[in-house]
Amino acid sequence: MSTSPARLVILSGVLGSALMLQGCLVGAVVGTAGAVVGGAAQVTGAVVGASVDAVTTSDEETRAKREREQREYEREQRRCEQRQRQGRDC
Repeated sequence: MSTSPARLVILSGVLGSALMLQGCLVGAVVGTAGAVVGGAAQVTGAVVGASVDAVTTSDEETRAKREREQREYEREQRRCEQRQRQGRDC
């Protein structure tokens, strides 16, 4: 069983190419996995951001709520004054 030098060169070339292609394949898989994880992280970030927005109250929302409560209080005070003028309790 004698192997010619040309066969050894071809065999080593094929094995070397296979090893290099494995590196490309691993790189492609890692790159794809990174893209998937990165995309999932962006989606997660968007969901967390929306959750924080839903839980927190902005200054404008706080002001609007305070004004609405003030109007309701004043409305109830006017009703109470009207009842008192008519001789009824509030």
